[in-house]
Amino acid sequence: MPTYSAPDGTRLAYHPQGDGDPLVCIPGGPADSRYLGDLGGLAAHRQLIVLDSRGTGRSAVPEDPSSYRCDRLVEDVEALRDHLGLPRMDLLGHSGGANVATQYAARYPQRLGKLALISPGARAVGVAITGDMRREIAQLRRNEPWFPSAFTALEAITEGTGTDWEAISPFFYGRWDTAAQQHHAAGRPGNEEAVAGFAAEGAFDVETTRARLARCEMPVLLLTGEFDVNSPPRPVAEFAALFRDATPVVQPAAGHYPWLDDAEQFRTTTAAFLA
Repeated sequence: MPTYSAPDGTRLAYHPQGDGDPLVCIPGGPADSRYLGDLGGLAAHRQLIVLDSRGTGRSAVPEDPSSYRCDRLVEDVEALRDHLGLPRMDLLGHSGGANVATQYAARYPQRLGKLALISPGARAVGVAITGDMRREIAQLRRNEPWFPSAFTALEAITEGTGTDWEAISPFFYGRWDTAAQQHHAAGRPGNEEAVAGFAAEGAFDVETTRARLARCEMPVLLLTGEFDVNSPPRPVAEFAALFRDATPVVQPAAGHYPWLDDAEQFRTTTAAFLA
């Protein structure tokens, strides 16, 4: 397992897999990056360089807890690019990791070739996702046997009266089968301090980030699932409009982890964009 030194001296781990040109991958969570797997076989097209964010996976816990903040994680990505000896790199961010990737693009546009944002979190650019948007997506699953209890929990969360996040887990997958349940159990964030610090005060400068993205020239893919209550298609399309050269894609019958719901579709779309 290779490691490198972050700017503050924290040892960070990354996991190379596959062959081809490197694709640096930033997981969401912050959670152990193993939940990404090989991204539905994308490692057959590109060498995935999957980062363990500080305090997760095999990366060290930093001495300064404030360094978990999203905007500060950008420098960990830049240090990885430098460590790999890449003058420019292609970058993929999933879920919350898309906030890091987006801020990286805003700060270091000259270092990027292509940018893939998968089921992207949009806090870095201030795109709002309302309770009504989440309910609209959730209603697409109303014929599922688990829907009544999961929707009740979702209503309570969106109204601010509930916190049963476990109950809404089925909404994050296109199929709530054994594979999805095992993936969910293995992918839960394990470092509560990292999760709490990620969006701490000062983590997002929306106005500056949006202004810089408007000048970015790199091609951008924003891919989300038809059923993704975390990153619904409408706000993802709004997110895409912030870039000069962006392609929004909605993967049919997919949730928050589209490479699990239809690996071939995800792999084909993403590999074609990166080619």
